[in-house]
Amino acid sequence: MKISDAERAQFWPELPYAAWQPTAETLHLWTQVVGKVRLKLSPWVNHSWHVTLYLTARGLTTSPIPHGLQTFEIAFDFLDHELRITTSGGAARSIKLEPQSVAEFYQRLMNALGELGLAVTIDTMPNELAEATRFELDETHRSYDPVAANRFWRVLVQSDRVFKEFRARFCGKCSPVHFFWGSFDLAVTRFSGRPAPRHPGGVPHLLDVVAREAYAREVSSLGFWPGNAAMPTPIYYSYAYPEPPGFADAKVEPAAASYSTQLHEFTLPYEAVRAADSPDEVLLSFAQSTYDASSILAGWDREMFEERRLNPPSL
Repeated sequence: MKISDAERAQFWPELPYAAWQPTAETLHLWTQVVGKVRLKLSPWVNHSWHVTLYLTARGLTTSPIPHGLQTFEIAFDFLDHELRITTSGGAARSIKLEPQSVAEFYQRLMNALGELGLAVTIDTMPNELAEATRFELDETHRSYDPVAANRFWRVLVQSDRVFKEFRARFCGKCSPVHFFWGSFDLAVTRFSGRPAPRHPGGVPHLLDVVAREAYAREVSSLGFWPGNAAMPTPIYYSYAYPEPPGFADAKVEPAAASYSTQLHEFTLPYEAVRAADSPDEVLLSFAQSTYDASSILAGWDREMFEERRLNPPSL
């Protein structure tokens, strides 16, 4: 599907990391605060699927969270720029998304949950960040540019849409398309069904046992990451764990994709997708060709996972 320049500007906006770095760093930590509430109250699901956030037509949501006999949801709204807490009993609270420190955001959220009878105590140390300050002490990160946050969300919306199309091609075990607040990326992961070698761990501020459980099975994973200060380029990525021999030398599409020896994954600059005549086709070609490379080289039972085996009804 080819798009016009006007559609590109609206649906696939530019996202240079340097232009919104302060907001990106603050928003990353805000999503961690919210995500840890879901983590604390939700039953454990394999591969940490119980901690993630999900795309909505307005932002990101925890999905329903149990609290005793009640259920509640926390959602970022990047159109009205509010954080909304809604309960199954009909009560609600909102927090304005505006420049405020992580410490202030954390306290406002905890206060709002307490007012709703949803008090919870979370681990306030951020995860997967080499340099981390406890939420209640972080007065450094305090930026919020609503235009930049909205732009980031619009990129996630399109990525989520295309990732779901790719996910539908596979009938084996596959994760939802979900947003990991620890690494601040959107991902979807396919599983071969076979056990994987013990993961080495070593992720900053993440228990090794969590990383090892997450990678206890052989995977091929696709994702979008907006970048960080050390690598300020938004990218799509695809990796295999364990990485099969020859994966780094595999021929994948499009030509702008390349293997990163630093990340041990194939990467495709977001800009190469955004600027294409058909961003969907370019992104799907990257997703399919990298999965093909990893699954063929690793000897997956690919025929068993083909979408034709889903046998969808004719409607």
